[in-house]
Amino acid sequence: MKLLRVGTAGSERPALLDGEGTLRDLSGLVPDIDGALLADDAALARVRAAADSRELPALDRTGLRIGPPLGRIGKIVCIGLNYHDHARETGAEPPAEPVVFFKAPDTVVGPNDTVLVPRGSTKTDWEVELAVVIGRTARYLESDEEALAHVAGYAVAHDVSEREFQIERGGTWDKGKNCETFNPLGPWLVTADEIPDPQDLRLRLWVNGELKQDGTTAEQIFPVAEVVRYVSRFMTLYPGDVINTGTPAGVAMGHPEPKPYLRAGDVVELEIDGLGRDLRAWSGSGQDLREAPPAIARQMVARPVVHHLE
Repeated sequence: MKLLRVGTAGSERPALLDGEGTLRDLSGLVPDIDGALLADDAALARVRAAADSRELPALDRTGLRIGPPLGRIGKIVCIGLNYHDHARETGAEPPAEPVVFFKAPDTVVGPNDTVLVPRGSTKTDWEVELAVVIGRTARYLESDEEALAHVAGYAVAHDVSEREFQIERGGTWDKGKNCETFNPLGPWLVTADEIPDPQDLRLRLWVNGELKQDGTTAEQIFPVAEVVRYVSRFMTLYPGDVINTGTPAGVAMGHPEPKPYLRAGDVVELEIDGLGRDLRAWSGSGQDLREAPPAIARQMVARPVVHHLE
């Protein structure tokens, strides 16, 4: 299933994209798309049965904002340097164990919402990532099979990063990862049954129509199952938690000087195979992007107005 949330920020309602590409209203069936739903097999079965029946009310997409596909996110665990090609482009040695850091849930915005360049930033960078959404409480998982059984689904994440804050200002990476709007997510959550092999997904990202990242999850140093299993050894994962699993080569930081970091007015488009090409014509910026490369998420980059940061 393709589950999503639509409506104004803070007032999203649950929806589903059926097999014929019709957007369906789930608000009469479930209160939200969140960890409580993902952990409730009976509720998910009702949603699936209603989707198959084609009896759910259809929604008019015109002017309808797509929110993050998951509400009430508990935590966002991130894995750094998890692609062989990305490690090579940054001159880093592949890590012996997963590099773990966090993003605050309040960095999450919808896939077409505006991304804000932080005040004083000159090195805001892009990262397309496969997001793993947890569906069952996970502690001390022992096998890859057990790990994947705890995955509810997958989504596209944009791990926006400010490299000066992340690398040059001391301490951990968190300062460069947790700025406002720095984790666009969606447009939808694809349930795990529709992704038979998370290590066979192509990831792409464009900036202003120019392809910047074109990678595959086959390049991951630590595959999805290993990441979930590893993280569960150090913390409890709950339904509705998210793991961003790293980015392939092609980030601005990996380019020669002058590095093409994001600037206000740029448009970023992201795509992961199997996770939602049907929304390719949707634009959060109001521009007609029907001739753009096929992508499932677009963000306009902008400078924040002063009152956002005071």
